[in-house]
Amino acid sequence: MTRMGPVTALLDATGLFFKSARDAFPGAVAADWAAAAALDPGAVGPEGAWRLDFRCFAVADPDGAGWTLIDAGVGPADGPGAPWCPVPGRLPQLLTTAGIDRADVHTVVLTHLHEDHTGWAADAAGRPFFPRARYVVQRAETTALDRLDPVWDRVVEPLRAAGQLHEVDGRHRLRPGVTLLPTPGHTPGHQSVLVERPDGRDVLVTGDLLVHAVQLAAPGVAYAHERDPVAARTSREELLARAADSGAVLATAHLTRPFVDPPRYGPPAVGG
Repeated sequence: MTRMGPVTALLDATGLFFKSARDAFPGAVAADWAAAAALDPGAVGPEGAWRLDFRCFAVADPDGAGWTLIDAGVGPADGPGAPWCPVPGRLPQLLTTAGIDRADVHTVVLTHLHEDHTGWAADAAGRPFFPRARYVVQRAETTALDRLDPVWDRVVEPLRAAGQLHEVDGRHRLRPGVTLLPTPGHTPGHQSVLVERPDGRDVLVTGDLLVHAVQLAAPGVAYAHERDPVAARTSREELLARAADSGAVLATAHLTRPFVDPPRYGPPAVGG
């Protein structure tokens, strides 16, 4: 586990993606790949494979009374992510090692509703994995989710039935120092999380706004599985510019480094 102030990175799993890196980012050029390899050498797998981490983040309350969890990992062996994720994940053991009781997690932020970010949200019987938590997601995300998507039956419906699904619209302050920032594009209701630190650098949890270091080297490079590549690029450029301007550190779900600096040069300004 790695910590950045109140934010603890929890590595649920590591594995190889089902596409090569170049297939996943077809618009990247040789210079982009060279820069990406320098930024995140651990992501370079054998014969062009993409090695990636699957990471959640726990944010401690200032008074130490509870926790906010950002994303819920790949989940167990029987979860929706099983067809392509390196299941089972390790999140339950990691929480124990970190001294985090599931009952002390009062909020679970789901950056979006893909299988590798919702795996430990609920079990096969529909019971919320975090029994006292509100699970916070953008309304645009649940509205856009296909009812045939396995995450609907495994996560959305059980959490809604339990009264623990909280849908929000747009920028939303969870508590002082923790704010949800809409960053659509990867999915319609994708959100990132700003954790403000008065005694240190702010942390921006990117979710899947940034999935590979090639997008850190060249923010305009699209990922093959972005729902709206134009919106995703705008969101990525704006968030990276914000991080560069404020000096915030990026907390990444899939790079093999949990905390990275934004590009020094910053992405181009929107409209510039």
